[in-house]
Amino acid sequence: MNTEQPYYKEVGHGEGDRLGIGRSARGTEGAGVPGAEQTEPAARRENENWPPGIRIWSPPLESMPEDVMFPLAWEEMMCRRVGEGEAPIMHIWRHPYALTIGMRDRRLPQAPQAMEKLRGEGCSVAVRVSGGAAVPLDEGVVNVSLILPNPGRKLELHGDFERMVSLIAGAASPWTSGAQAGEIEGAFCPGDYDVSVNGRKFCGIAQRRQTKAYILTAFVIVEGGGEERRRLAREFYDAASGELAPGGAYPEVREGTMASLDELAGVPSSEAFISSLEDWMIERAGASLLDDGPELPLDELDRLSAQLKERYDRN
Repeated sequence: MNTEQPYYKEVGHGEGDRLGIGRSARGTEGAGVPGAEQTEPAARRENENWPPGIRIWSPPLESMPEDVMFPLAWEEMMCRRVGEGEAPIMHIWRHPYALTIGMRDRRLPQAPQAMEKLRGEGCSVAVRVSGGAAVPLDEGVVNVSLILPNPGRKLELHGDFERMVSLIAGAASPWTSGAQAGEIEGAFCPGDYDVSVNGRKFCGIAQRRQTKAYILTAFVIVEGGGEERRRLAREFYDAASGELAPGGAYPEVREGTMASLDELAGVPSSEAFISSLEDWMIERAGASLLDDGPELPLDELDRLSAQLKERYDRN
């Protein structure tokens, strides 16, 4: 791991505290979000179920380490901290070229060989702790994770997934009002809370729970073509599945099921969608933007990343 990457800069301690800056530090001019308004967060806070004090951390793409396990380990550690009382956080990130897979994918007969082939082609591959199935990542795919406290250890799966659907649909609303939730058969990483427009999926949602906190996570295909991502997922399964047939052991990934928000609604860029995500959380959940990421010890993150690989990246 490159320890010089500006991913962890300290925030929220002493003179460096930037919490509460919110929209005023950035604004929306030039962000490509039509109809954006400069309103006070409290004036439009419509969802009282959001916990207070949510911070938003959106590291620059160029700060992302090559190993896609890094942001996954970062979220695991932040989830522990939120469970211990630290303020909740929304993590928005992208990776230049990666494939994250589920634990069932990793158990396919030829999965190790398929993973190594991709790694040899410069693709970072990791097994996601949150489960699900294969998801290709690149600069046009925005990952959104809400790391929230759960001190009472309540299990409200449907409500939590609906909360993420509302966020994604709300962020897309400047360009489309047609975002709907429901499984899209034949899409990669299928689930009951796929988010789609006109029957083509652009977003999938998963969840990871710890003892006193949890992570709601989503991938959102914003730029480029959905078909090229679908093809990469299908090629992985073709190589990893051996003689197994799709359906039971792994998803059948079919043409015409995936699309980007650019294709579906004319969203101009990942940056525009990220700006809309931030605006939605500031206005509806009272969130605030961080200029620098929470400080986490590099050695502990390295150890956690290695532990996650040892635990999940195996048959």
